Amino acid sequence: MKSKPIVMEHFSTIHSSFLVDFTFKNNITILMGDSGTGKTATFSFIRECMAINPKIVCFNYLDYQKDMKTIISREQGKLIVIDNADILPDNDTRKYISVDDKNQYLIIGRNPKNLFATKDNLFELVSEKMGEQTKFTIREYL
Repeated sequence: MKSKPIVMEHFSTIHSSFLVDFTFKNNITILMGDSGTGKTATFSFIRECMAINPKIVCFNYLDYQKDMKTIISREQGKLIVIDNADILPDNDTRKYISVDDKNQYLIIGRNPKNLFATKDNLFELVSEKMGEQTKFTIREYL
């Protein structure tokens, strides 16, 4: 499923010596990759932005008891970021996300099951050392 981002095409933040600089090509971006590549670190940097950017809503393993589908169905015009997406959203939530036309998603995990995703939705995290800073970007998953 390929559709243009409806909330933001670009997200950038700086956290100490880290720069997160994401350009979104789709409304649902699934960020995949091996353990230890920085996915959860970038999630935490994005989550910090939630305090000052009302367009960002984040979920991770600490939210496992929340009814995610009900929460996101009440949102509109948000970038919804889900870490630990392999275990956090149930199948009903995944199906809802795949047809939601009110919000945009950044889903961090390895399992795109029931998201009606195609290779156009799959991305991986890239880290690049730039002097004292590490820059995180995303690129299409190979």
